[in-house]
Amino acid sequence: MDPDFWLQRWREGRTGFHQERPTPLLVEHWPALAPGSRVLVPLAGKSLDLLWLAAQGYRVLGVELSPLAVTQFFDQHGLTPQVHASRHGLHHVAGEIELICGDVFDLDAAALADCAAVYDRAALIALPPDLRRRYVRELHAQLPAGCRGLLVTLEYPPHEKQGPPFPVPETEVRELYGRDWAVTVLERGDILAQQPGFAAEGVSALETVAYRLAKR
Repeated sequence: MDPDFWLQRWREGRTGFHQERPTPLLVEHWPALAPGSRVLVPLAGKSLDLLWLAAQGYRVLGVELSPLAVTQFFDQHGLTPQVHASRHGLHHVAGEIELICGDVFDLDAAALADCAAVYDRAALIALPPDLRRRYVRELHAQLPAGCRGLLVTLEYPPHEKQGPPFPVPETEVRELYGRDWAVTVLERGDILAQQPGFAAEGVSALETVAYRLAKR
């Protein structure tokens, strides 16, 4: 999708995807990693999940396109980041959290070399099919062998709603990741009752699915 689409949504405050608490599936299913491990969070927004991961003792590397989202994250949590520029974007660093304001597709293997894990709640489902393939092929392919991951997706009848967020069925997840990653379903849950906006748009069924990923 055109980056301007997301920049405009942040400017207009149309950020219904933002949650006011850490994602329960993250809290329940995050894999145990060595203290100080680095965790990649693509399309991070101003997610409270960044704070939760840092509180567990991890170094967090978030990437977010919107300067407004980055500014709001640090301002709303009373953090004053140190800022520097690189070929990947504008880096904001406060404590164990580093948030790059830039395009996730600009990251390279050098930037990701020490990432022990990746957490994706909002990236894959934010992208249409062609960009989902590019996202996995170009970004995840550069993560090191042994990298672990937690992926959260949505499933709903695709003809009932125009994304984003887009539905990503299990068959597509396995097709996208299966060559380089071991994929395990951790939990599948019906969340339509908790998402009245989807029901109001005529969506008849809505599930969230959590996957464990392990790079071969």
